[in-house]
Amino acid sequence: MRLFHVSERTGIARFEPRPPPSLDAGVSDDVVWAIEARLLANYLLPRDCPRVTFHATAATTPADVARFFVSGQPLHVVVIEAAWAARVRAAELRLYEFPPATFTLADATAAYWVSRDPVVPALETGVADLPAAIEATGAEFRTVPSLWPLRDAVFASTLGFSFIRMRHAQPRPDPAQG
Repeated sequence: MRLFHVSERTGIARFEPRPPPSLDAGVSDDVVWAIEARLLANYLLPRDCPRVTFHATAATTPADVARFFVSGQPLHVVVIEAAWAARVRAAELRLYEFPPATFTLADATAAYWVSRDPVVPALETGVADLPAAIEATGAEFRTVPSLWPLRDAVFASTLGFSFIRMRHAQPRPDPAQG
């Protein structure tokens, strides 16, 4: 199993456990966070970039596959707002790979793993051309004018999903405006 941490900071020699940003994953103590390779594409963006990510699961209906995926395309998609596209294309990230020995699974659906011990990364690599890096994982990269209509449609579907940093998204369109 391969575990990763994505950062905008270079040269982190040791990751110290820190308080969780929220209790969404059911973790309340100080930990080092990691993500499994299977959902790494969801995090190959600048930290504050809002995104809607979704993928087919065993519970996904054929109708939802037809609705959300282009025939023959990957069944994992990462979508950002067009307003973020230039920043994403210019950004460079650092990908830290962690030895899995001290990690335990925190959330299987989200592919979150945690270590309560400090972690020294086994490898640090630079990641440029983030859309290409996302697609290299087997996911599709898309942009849309607003994430909200897609977020609502995905939420009502049978897809597996993650909505990340939506507080940084453009305001939800006013339904009264048409």
